Amino acid sequence: MNQNLPVIQLGNPKLRQKSLWVENIEDKNIQSLIDNLIATVNQANGVGIAAPQVGESYRLFIVASRPNSRYPNAPEMQPTAMINPKIISHSPEIVKGWEGCLSVPGIRGLVPRFQKIEVEYSDRNGDFKKQELTDFIARIFQHEYDHLQGMVFLDRVESVNDLMTEAEYQQRIVNKT
Repeated sequence: MNQNLPVIQLGNPKLRQKSLWVENIEDKNIQSLIDNLIATVNQANGVGIAAPQVGESYRLFIVASRPNSRYPNAPEMQPTAMINPKIISHSPEIVKGWEGCLSVPGIRGLVPRFQKIEVEYSDRNGDFKKQELTDFIARIFQHEYDHLQGMVFLDRVESVNDLMTEAEYQQRIVNKT
């Protein structure tokens, strides 16, 4: 049975480690981790989660965009496991957008990201995928990819003036009051 995993928080040294290559995608522990990451991101109203966020140092994350209370305008997509991902090219255009993180609760940051990226990864069946991602989905991929490098979104914020609390974000940005 799938289970929600505890999400580790900023300050835990596991969030700052570089992740290891997944050698055997078919391993039952990896497959179980994928199922549990999907359950965890859904329960937490996230749009993505990386294995390091649950203390597992693997190059694996889930992109699971869908509208929810944290991201009401997110596009809908099936949760997708992306294993041993790589960014192979990107657009010159960089766009700032608001991000939050399950491992950094209560804070949002305006983060610069590439508007369009070309990526490679293996899916949970071991099939090789190559895709072009844009806008919000590209942002999720880059955010989760940073976790595999031992980074969090705060490392990319250009100024402390680009930070706000989750409550202020919900009031000023989501509800536009």
